[in-house]
Amino acid sequence: MAPSQQRAENAVEFVPRRRSGRLSAPGGQKSNYFEADSDDELGVDSDFNADTQPNKANIKRKRGRPSKADRDGEQPSSKKARLQAAKNEDDGDDGDGGYIDEQSDEQGGNNHDQDDDEDEIDEDAPPRITIIPHKKMREIGKTPYEDDKLHQNTLLFLKDLKANNKRDWLKSTDDEYRRSLKDWNTFVETLTEKIIAIDPTIPELPIKDVVFRIYRDIRFSKDPTPYKPYYSAAFSRTGRKGPYACYYIHCEPGSCFIGGGTWMPEAGKLAKLRASIDEHPQQWRRVLSEEGFRRTFLAGTKKGDAEGCIKAFTKHNKGNALKKKPKNYEADHRDIELLKLRNFTIGKKIPDSVFTAPNGQEQIVAIVQAMVGYVTFLNSILMPDITSDSDSSSEDDDDDDDANGENQDDEE
Repeated sequence: MAPSQQRAENAVEFVPRRRSGRLSAPGGQKSNYFEADSDDELGVDSDFNADTQPNKANIKRKRGRPSKADRDGEQPSSKKARLQAAKNEDDGDDGDGGYIDEQSDEQGGNNHDQDDDEDEIDEDAPPRITIIPHKKMREIGKTPYEDDKLHQNTLLFLKDLKANNKRDWLKSTDDEYRRSLKDWNTFVETLTEKIIAIDPTIPELPIKDVVFRIYRDIRFSKDPTPYKPYYSAAFSRTGRKGPYACYYIHCEPGSCFIGGGTWMPEAGKLAKLRASIDEHPQQWRRVLSEEGFRRTFLAGTKKGDAEGCIKAFTKHNKGNALKKKPKNYEADHRDIELLKLRNFTIGKKIPDSVFTAPNGQEQIVAIVQAMVGYVTFLNSILMPDITSDSDSSSEDDDDDDDANGENQDDEE
């Protein structure tokens, strides 16, 4: 053999193997960055030796969770297993970025799909929803919906609500509820114009400031029913809320009524009312015995019987009256029963047909008109106008007392 040829072969034979530019890991082990550079390093063409071959699970841990074999401290036990692992790695590189969950081949890979089903959660599955079928709305019939009266379907809905006072039921009849609420709102809007005509102090407010919602606050109530089985509205200078006395309409099948006054006023307002009863008793007698007011709200009283009207009024409001005399007043006070009151309301029951009658609003307005003087009187005490003249009122009381002979004790 020629010397030149021999030198060429020797050059090829003794060329050192290309190595990584990185420093070797301590202890003679290769860096993880170097382990997967070739098939030789993975041991595809040679028998697998668990003591000398790199751990493939360490490579795959960069892209996902470790394999079961790695968690158990085991290595694949055959060349076939290594080939399958390499194939899974290649498939994972072509996927959508998800990690590869390797399983042990101790049972020949027959339980691979079963374990996947147990470990994986299908995040693409549609959410579970509960479908509540809506009930069909009632037929309108021959009677159309009108602004100045309620439709019969509205009263029927309130009856059903009282019998099925549950959230699920109301959701299933949501269309019927919204139709009845719209009917009530238009009725109240039309009625407001007529009430303003008889009491100019009532402003035109948005419907939400006049109509009460049907939802009950059950946080501190022994009654767990979530809804009020009636529609209601209040008319005052500030709508359904505020310090003023109001006119109130209540639509509940079998328990409809029209009322007014002030319900459970705050301590300061209640003190003003009691002071007025103590200082101007004749004003209260004159207002409560007014003929239209007496005939409408104090049934059974006689004309001109002021004391009878006082008794009828206190009886109507005795539900939450004080059991004992209020502070700073004597137990033998002339109007001690009035002073014990914490409500100053009146009301008149009406048949359900008033709300559905063609002239129903006129009937309601007639009842409201009978208490305009009473509500105005309460407001003059609760929120007096700047122009009010209390001195002249006091003189009128003295004249009334003299006329009725109630100051005879001072005459000797």
